[in-house]
Amino acid sequence: HWQAVKLPNQSFNLTSITDDADAAVKHYLDCLCIEKYIGEGASLADVGCGGGFPTLPLAVARKDLSITAIDSTEKKLTFVENTAKAMSLNVRTLTGRAEDLGRIEKYRESFDAVTARAVSELSVLAELCLPLLKVGGVFIAMKGQGGSDEYEKAKKGIEILGAKARLESFELFGMTRCIVLAEKTAPTPSLYPRQYNKIKKL
Repeated sequence: HWQAVKLPNQSFNLTSITDDADAAVKHYLDCLCIEKYIGEGASLADVGCGGGFPTLPLAVARKDLSITAIDSTEKKLTFVENTAKAMSLNVRTLTGRAEDLGRIEKYRESFDAVTARAVSELSVLAELCLPLLKVGGVFIAMKGQGGSDEYEKAKKGIEILGAKARLESFELFGMTRCIVLAEKTAPTPSLYPRQYNKIKKL
């Protein structure tokens, strides 16, 4: 069961959703709604993957993807890594903060797709994720009902970071879901990403 995980000398919750039916819709199906936007054989970075969403559902559904699960909390990544190994999934984990990894040559503009779900407000999230994305790749931000407002506030900043965005909204079993798709059209200026405490709306 995904929700509660025990690691050596440590027990913690990965999600507040404890009902199996709710989890199936609010986590698994929600995560799989984005797989159609990801190209075949893509290298994908999931920023702030937490307990493995959308990393693990995508890895199960799309064996062709090479997924790097990024999070600053090593304990959560241990769960993701162990689960991926047990299921023979093409997932590797990377402990670190996106704003630091995006300034390292090995990771900067190295992924075909970058995803993020329930991490930060879009204006902040764009600066964390777009520096990791190759030109021609797509950044996919998964948002709830407030996604359209965040999109309007973040559009200008996304353009500054080298991408053009569009918004898609849909209903998922009565829930309003928003997906922001930002195609990288130019390299991200070297100023970005800034340190997290300096990231503001552009």
